[in-house]
Amino acid sequence: MTAHKKEEKIEEKEEAPTASPNQVKTLLAWTAPGRPFAKKGKQYYTSALLIALLIEFILFLFSQYVLMAVVASLVFLSFALASVPPRNFHYRVSSEGITVEDHFFLWQELYDFYFKRVDGEDILHIRTHAFIPSELTITMGDMHREHVKEVLLYFLPFREFIKPTFIEKAGDWLARNFPLENK
Repeated sequence: MTAHKKEEKIEEKEEAPTASPNQVKTLLAWTAPGRPFAKKGKQYYTSALLIALLIEFILFLFSQYVLMAVVASLVFLSFALASVPPRNFHYRVSSEGITVEDHFFLWQELYDFYFKRVDGEDILHIRTHAFIPSELTITMGDMHREHVKEVLLYFLPFREFIKPTFIEKAGDWLARNFPLENK
């Protein structure tokens, strides 16, 4: 009879759902646009085109034809990104790492995370140990900042403040003092 009770206890243990350390568990999953997007008005395109034409004229005076082609291609790229809305990406946070569409990043490859607000939208930035990509930029969509923070804190350290680089400071200064469109 005692052997029978032991067998029942073993069977009960096998039937109980236990989390295996090798089991991958999805903690969060959402779909959101691939980048922040705000529809630009006519003033944006006009201002950008006038600035580009001025730069093109200066480069023409100095016979810098290759740089003229680079400026023209950058203007075309900025117009394309401003007029075409991004497609939706699927993001997934699991017990093993983060998946962005078809790319998977293990927790060991990731360094820390922080949030930024761009065009009124929360953006999650996850820095990596690798040089390329040095940072994952993930739009939050309908996910709440605190909920994502709560899940990620178990795996990565959170940074409340990241010191902006010289390029970021210069870009912010230009955007503040020479806006391409009034908001």
